[in-house]
Amino acid sequence: MSGHSKWHNIQAHKSVQDAKKSKFFTKVTKELMLAAKAGGADTALNTRLKTAITAAKAVNLPKEKIEQAIKKGTGELASESIDEVLYEGYGPGGVALLIEAATDNRNRTVAEVRHLLSKGGGAMGESGCVAWMFAKKGIFSFPKSTFSEDQLMEVGLEHGVEEINDEGDIWEVLCGPEDFDALASAFETAGMESEDAEVSMVPSTTVELDVESGQKLLRLIDALEDNDDVQKVHFNADLPDELLNEE
Repeated sequence: MSGHSKWHNIQAHKSVQDAKKSKFFTKVTKELMLAAKAGGADTALNTRLKTAITAAKAVNLPKEKIEQAIKKGTGELASESIDEVLYEGYGPGGVALLIEAATDNRNRTVAEVRHLLSKGGGAMGESGCVAWMFAKKGIFSFPKSTFSEDQLMEVGLEHGVEEINDEGDIWEVLCGPEDFDALASAFETAGMESEDAEVSMVPSTTVELDVESGQKLLRLIDALEDNDDVQKVHFNADLPDELLNEE
């Protein structure tokens, strides 16, 4: 498994707890605004917004709040300016970190992220120091119990599928970000519903961590993601099975 896939499984497990936090409303609201700003309010043409709406509903963000955030993103309603920023750095064990944030105050956010990295055994890096280790990919997760690899390939072959990875109980389907919308539509037309779909950063190589370093990394990522401005944290580590199997 890649570092991304292992973390993806952990995220799926902990999302139930995360969703209970009121601050998660802030994160999904920002993503709704950014998605609408980037691609408009039509979910048929904006897969990012469609995904953001699904995430917002999963944490029970009220319908009127969803609609309000979308209108703020498209400019129909006045709102504070939210910028997308990307920070690069290192975590315990020399792990490369990409930290996506959405903020209305860049100075505040960079100071908070730098402090959290330092406190958690990491360090902020210069722009470009680790980004080259990651590639943006469209990622779909399908349960093996429902679909076979051949079924997925049959639908995806003409719509940009690059590879299908065996990730335990799921198939992980990768494509280029430019093919994400077309592939999502193709799977939907074929009646093949994914457990998760997103455009994310996938590491080209990974670092193996021992249990101690893995625990430190997870604590650091938890601290970063507990910050209201941090949306996602990507890393290039393979975590020990002992940590992956913890409940």
